[in-house]
Amino acid sequence: MAEMEVKSGGGHKKGPGVKKAVKKSTRVDLTPMVDLGFLLITFFIFTTTMSQPTAMNLAMPKDTDKPDELNKVKESGALTLMLGKQDVIYYYFGSDPSKMQTTGYKDVRKIILDKKRSTPADDYFITIKPDKDATYKNAVDALDEMSINDIKRYAMIDPTGDEYKMIQMTEVAGGIK
Repeated sequence: MAEMEVKSGGGHKKGPGVKKAVKKSTRVDLTPMVDLGFLLITFFIFTTTMSQPTAMNLAMPKDTDKPDELNKVKESGALTLMLGKQDVIYYYFGSDPSKMQTTGYKDVRKIILDKKRSTPADDYFITIKPDKDATYKNAVDALDEMSINDIKRYAMIDPTGDEYKMIQMTEVAGGIK
């Protein structure tokens, strides 16, 4: 049985002629308090809902007998986003990286939505290419933009050697270290 003894302390007058008070100890039984604590813990455990895991939906390619057509993307519907240092995004339309432009995470949504409006849904494809200096946060932000803007077809791959060289040259010219 859990209990606590409380002894009464001072507060009495001392001196000749003052009758001494008899000091009795007080016992407080803490068993009901422990029971109440366990009942509350049990109640909260049973009534709490656990957090549900969240996952992004994955759009798989359609089955086809022609493997050459499986990975083909129309150049008019292609948008490539390359993630660089210091929250800079390099992007180009089609398959010509020499027409690369730069933007930031504040303006990338407008670029994605403008391209989405001007391209048929079946032809629209975004390629995300984080270079080795891009942060994990930037890659997650780019994937979040795909989810927010309801982009069904996208892929994340490494940049080619030529694209990486263009990113480095642009960073050097722009003074990004």
